[in-house]
Amino acid sequence: MRVRSYEIGDTQEIVQLFCDTVREVNIRDYTQAQVDVWAPADIDIESWAESLSSKFTFVAEEGGKIAGFGELEANGHIDRFYCHKDFQRKGVGSQILEKIELQAKSLGIKKLFAEASLTAKPFFESKGFTALKQQEVERRGQKFINFVMEKII
Repeated sequence: MRVRSYEIGDTQEIVQLFCDTVREVNIRDYTQAQVDVWAPADIDIESWAESLSSKFTFVAEEGGKIAGFGELEANGHIDRFYCHKDFQRKGVGSQILEKIELQAKSLGIKKLFAEASLTAKPFFESKGFTALKQQEVERRGQKFINFVMEKII
């Protein structure tokens, strides 16, 4: 497996990975109504491409297939961070996070932070992140529980 920087041609596959993961993995921790809002059928590919391009986005690739991706913002925020539904618990997230941490250190960032889902919280905890608080956020009429987490690097 190799982890590389995002390329514009990855966008469609990343969006599909995101939708499949939310619909088939995160559904264990969230309701169908929440998942329908989180990964709607009408995702705007162009806005995703702009967003992915505006951050330090890393893509894990295995056998020509995208196995996961993660985004780092210049302030240390880890935005979207997803592993393909067929690549769960195979080290994909660990390798992406390693690249994010290296990038952050090269930028002089001392602290990483994220809003982790119920599903992602155990992964981040296993990587040295601390949950600072549980919060409830609203998206398109649905309320979600997530956790503000941080790691000093």
